[in-house]
Amino acid sequence: MSDSPPPPSPQWSFSSMAGNTMQFLRLPVLASSGLAVIASSLLYFKQNELIYPRNVPADARTHVPKPSAFGISDYEDLQIPTSDGESLNALFIRPSKKERAQDITILMFHGNAGNIGHRVPIAKVLTRTLNCNVLMLEYRGYGLSTGTPDEKGINIDAQTALDYIRHRAETRDNKIIVYGQSLGGAVAINLVARNQQKGVISGLILENTFLCIRKLIPSVFPPARYLARLCHQYWGSEDVLPKIQDIPILFLSGLMDEIVPPSHMSQLYDLCRSSTKVWRELPSGGHNDSVAEPSYFDYIQSFVVDHVLD
Repeated sequence: MSDSPPPPSPQWSFSSMAGNTMQFLRLPVLASSGLAVIASSLLYFKQNELIYPRNVPADARTHVPKPSAFGISDYEDLQIPTSDGESLNALFIRPSKKERAQDITILMFHGNAGNIGHRVPIAKVLTRTLNCNVLMLEYRGYGLSTGTPDEKGINIDAQTALDYIRHRAETRDNKIIVYGQSLGGAVAINLVARNQQKGVISGLILENTFLCIRKLIPSVFPPARYLARLCHQYWGSEDVLPKIQDIPILFLSGLMDEIVPPSHMSQLYDLCRSSTKVWRELPSGGHNDSVAEPSYFDYIQSFVVDHVLD
């Protein structure tokens, strides 16, 4: 990953986006044979370090690429306080075409490595495709946020971000779409389930997320499969997702995902009880590069137009 990434070309397109995004999103992953052996013996005591590799890549806690590095000028770099005393870094990015901006804000949750700066190219395409705002939240213990990550704390972080959007004058009347990748999908599912009765969330987008951490361990750390029951960071999306009834949900599944078996996504789709659920496959999409598939943002745009704005 470049320490000083060049801004994207002014002639933005899905094909150029794929190349630029791949440059910044090819993050190291947890699985390797050596680490898996260590994980087998340390799973219970060191699982937070394994599940939340917030120091990957090595400078992820100190170097957070700014939107300006990607040609974005209209944004705010925020520090949002939580109810339990942490301070969360966030980026609020506005659309460039204000004269016909949609009253939509996307709340974006990323995967378990890296930081929000690494995902700015995704936010840039979302703002251009949908002409919407994007709030990118950094979990506690990641990037420039304070604290140490765990399931309870990250759920507090997600609620903090949603409440921020709801109370900010600029966004309080917006339709809110919650978007999560991998671990971020589990965060998004929990948040939407907790808030669906409030009528404040208009859509949910899930990419390459998992049934629960315990069921993911055998594929990520095969030697630790017999110790999966010791995992106290559960993230039980398979139990929570069926509670969401009336909020439209888009499932984006990379069929070449080498970390989360695609069967996890298909099972979540089958478990989903929402009155509107949409399944979209990305045939060549891996865990970290599904976003670079040609139809990725077309699927999101169609979902928003057909099921959020209708």
